[in-house]
Amino acid sequence: MTGWDLPIELEVAGQRFAVRSDFRAVLDALAALQDAQLPEQARCLAFLQIFYPDWHRLPDANEALRQAMVFINLGQPVQQDQPHRPELVHWDTDVQLIAPAVDKVLGYSCRRCEYLHWWDFIGAFQNIGEGLFAQVVNIRSKRAKGKKLDKAEREFARENADLIGTVNRFTPEEEEFFKRLGVT
Repeated sequence: MTGWDLPIELEVAGQRFAVRSDFRAVLDALAALQDAQLPEQARCLAFLQIFYPDWHRLPDANEALRQAMVFINLGQPVQQDQPHRPELVHWDTDVQLIAPAVDKVLGYSCRRCEYLHWWDFIGAFQNIGEGLFAQVVNIRSKRAKGKKLDKAEREFARENADLIGTVNRFTPEEEEFFKRLGVT
């Protein structure tokens, strides 16, 4: 596989397994993994069921999770000892901000397209320029870091409190769980 190829299967314990590589499936799998109402084992199982069509054939669930995290991280190994960073993007509630910003980069509707590989989606996401979503994330970032907002930012945050939201905090157990998976 070259750097231009988009993977649609992963190797787990020496066997190849298809993955659901469309960005919507990956976001659904990540949402399951972060569902605070499920116990840790159920989260992992739900993730595997969504991400791998043949999940029941996986020889090693832990290896399958590790390989999935590398895929989600655009083929790069996940750093284990990363400091915790505040969650600036809420994939589930920010969809009305993210989709139009990604659409602008792509030049078409990501929600209407039949298939968009996760890596292409993230590439577009990473190239979002100025706009509403960028402004919201900038304010979240400043708040999370304890930085002062300028007058225009304070006014925008006050008028759009529902868009800005609050910074999510994880319990120590959730933080450790996500750290082991390389998600935080």
